Amino acid sequence: MLHYYCVLFVKAMKAKKNLTTVNKSIILKLCLQDDLLVNINKLSLEDLIAVKLELSANNINNRLYGFDLWRQSNYIVKEALLKFAISTTNSKKDAARFLGLTYAEFKRVLKKYKVKDYFTDDI
Repeated sequence: MLHYYCVLFVKAMKAKKNLTTVNKSIILKLCLQDDLLVNINKLSLEDLIAVKLELSANNINNRLYGFDLWRQSNYIVKEALLKFAISTTNSKKDAARFLGLTYAEFKRVLKKYKVKDYFTDDI
């Protein structure tokens, strides 16, 4: 399935003739390499975020106008760190210690980022 997506992506990129950044696609670079999962494991968080943004932008014709990505990135990263800490620790106190927060600060950010409901849904 992933290989099929890569083929479609390459065809779509070639169809856009006026682009000057065709060869700068992170997704295209990864698709051209053989062992995709190994390469994903080697990615830095920055590269993984760039891939995710590129995929999102492709779905809306590269129009992320109106979304203040630069100022919202702090919120996005902190929410991801909070979800990771909760999912990999045994208690809220452990998650707070993992993040370097006091338990009171942790409870405050739990409310702010609204991740409590994220983990209550059935999988």
